[in-house]
Amino acid sequence: MKHSPLHSQHQSLGAQIEPVGEWEMSAHYGNPIAEHLAVRKDVGLADLSHRGLLQVTGNDRVSWLQSIISNDILPLQTGQWLYSSFMSHKGKILSYFRVYCLEEFLLVEDTGEVGDTTFQTFRKFLLYGTKAKMKSCSETWGLLLVSGPKAPQLISRAFGIDASNLKIHSFLKHDFNGQQLLIAKTEETGEHDFELFAPFDVLPAVWEQVWASGTPLGLHAFGTQTRETLRIEAGIPKLGPDLNEQIVPPEANLEGKAFSLTKGCYPGQEVVARMDTYGSVKRRLVGLVIETPVNQVPSPGTKIYKGDREVGWISSATYSPSLQKTIALAFPLRDFTIPKTELSIAHDQHHYPAFVQPLPFYPAR
Repeated sequence: MKHSPLHSQHQSLGAQIEPVGEWEMSAHYGNPIAEHLAVRKDVGLADLSHRGLLQVTGNDRVSWLQSIISNDILPLQTGQWLYSSFMSHKGKILSYFRVYCLEEFLLVEDTGEVGDTTFQTFRKFLLYGTKAKMKSCSETWGLLLVSGPKAPQLISRAFGIDASNLKIHSFLKHDFNGQQLLIAKTEETGEHDFELFAPFDVLPAVWEQVWASGTPLGLHAFGTQTRETLRIEAGIPKLGPDLNEQIVPPEANLEGKAFSLTKGCYPGQEVVARMDTYGSVKRRLVGLVIETPVNQVPSPGTKIYKGDREVGWISSATYSPSLQKTIALAFPLRDFTIPKTELSIAHDQHHYPAFVQPLPFYPAR
C-alpha cells in the first residue's frame, strides 16, 4: 500500500488508518463527529495526497485535452480552473476532475478517491504525433485541504497572503521554501475550501506551518469519514458512488458546470446535446431526508419507492451531524424530484419514509 508523506504526522495525531484504493489514509482521528463540527464552526485540515494528479505539457496540450473532455477549456486563463468530465460515447461518466491552467502546463486533479483513473483513461487517446505529453504527479505532489469559516484567516496567517478575495475557480502561486505552492479556492465541504498543492519533499513542512498557524483558531485534522459527511451535506456528487457509468452529466445537475453544449465534438457530446434539445433526462440528482434510526444509514444502491413502485436508488448516504438526520444523494425518476415529494427506501428489511429536499442540505458559504 502507498503512504502519504504525512503518514507519520497522522499517526502522531492518533489517526485510524483505512485503505483508499492503493493508499492508506486517515479515516478519522478518534471522533469523526467532533471533526465535522469543528470544520463547520472553525477550521479543519485534511490530507488528499492519494488523489490522482497529472500534468499535461507541450504545444498541443490545450487543443488535445479540449478534444476529449466534456467542458470548454479554451477560455481558461492562467490562475483559473474548471470542472470537466470524460464520457463514453454513450454519454456515461468515466472520469470527473478539475483542470487548472498554469503558464507552462495544465494540471488535472481527480476529485474522486480513484487514484490514477484519469491518467490511465487519457493515455489511450494520446496519439502518436500529438505535441502533448502527460506525466502522473500522484507520487511526487501532495495535496492538502483547509476548510471552514476560518479557512481564509488561516491561509493568511500561515502564508502571509490575503485569501479572502480568492474566488472559487481561481488559484494562485506562492513561494514556499523555494518551492512552488499552488493555493486554489475549490468546493469540497460547503465551507470556504482551499486546496494546497505542494511537492512531496516540502509537504510535511507545509502541514506543520498550517498546523502551527491554525492552533489558535481551533484547527482540527479531519479524515475521509468526515469529508464524506461534509460533502453529502454540501450536495456535492463524487466520482464513484454518484458519478459513474450509470449516469450521464445532465442527470447529475452538471449543466453549465462540467460539460459544454457549444464547444464542438467530444466523446458523449451527441448524447448530452440530444438530452438538452428534447428534454429527455430520465432522472435527476436530488437530496433525500430519511426517517431512519441513527445507526441505520442506507448503503449505496438502496432502492427508492413511490408506494410499491421502484423509482430510483440512493448513491451516497450518511448521518448528518449538522442536521442530526439521515440524509442521502439519490437518483429518482424525474417525476419524483419535486421538493417535499414523499417516497420511501427499503433498508434492512424495513421501509422508511423519505422526503425530497433541494441541494445543498447545508447552506454553502
